[in-house]
Amino acid sequence: MRRNPFDNIEEMLDRVSRQVEEGMTAGGLQVPGSVPVDVADTDGEYVVTADLPGYETDDIELTLSNGTLRLEAAQTDEEEYAEGRYLRRERTKTSASRRIRLPEPVDEDGVAAGFENGVLTVRLPKESSDEDSKRIDIE
Repeated sequence: MRRNPFDNIEEMLDRVSRQVEEGMTAGGLQVPGSVPVDVADTDGEYVVTADLPGYETDDIELTLSNGTLRLEAAQTDEEEYAEGRYLRRERTKTSASRRIRLPEPVDEDGVAAGFENGVLTVRLPKESSDEDSKRIDIE
């Protein structure tokens, strides 16, 4: 008995579906060129942790604008190899980026960032709700 060719396609779609589901349960799908991040919400601040292995502090640019944290990282290797010549060259230029929309306003002056062992940690203190309020005098 001959096998139905559509069975192969259905099996392939089932495999892809399982891989997508496994990726989502493992913390989400990773898009090439994006930075994997964790965003924690504590009582007083948001803590963003991003993995940037192989990058140096000078390779990373962080900006905060309109409630969105933008992380850009780019690096290029030296053109010359001091001890000989390249037989294969795959690590010439890498870049990664990520935009993280914050759910509440943050105190932009209090933002602090640190980078150690390829892990970037950004602390974004939440704006105090008292600062947004204004006392109204009753006449």
